[in-house]
Amino acid sequence: MTRIKRGNVARKRRKKVLKLAKGFRGSHSKLFRTAKQQVLKSLKYSYIGRKNKKRDYRRLWIVRINAAVRSHDLNYSQFIYLIKKGNISLNRKILAQLAIIDKSAFEFFIKFIQSNN
Repeated sequence: MTRIKRGNVARKRRKKVLKLAKGFRGSHSKLFRTAKQQVLKSLKYSYIGRKNKKRDYRRLWIVRINAAVRSHDLNYSQFIYLIKKGNISLNRKILAQLAIIDKSAFEFFIKFIQSNN
């Protein structure tokens, strides 16, 4: 029986890992063993980062809404309570954009909520 070498398969596997490691510093992008470890770690961090991004944006929207609402003698929790009570389904992203981009519409929205409740 003839001997089978893993030439193509091994080379393709290594090239795939080294391609993912492109841009890493030093041997992390050159040597297969260290690159493999670094790629696994970076993939794990990117997965975690995608989850954290959602968290961070929500926190930013809440801060912006709170800052905009405080000038109308409300705080964030009271404002959200009034929205829920008024059965208005605007998410925090839209409310934060409204507070920054169109202040007059946001003020009208606050007055509308306060008058209904």
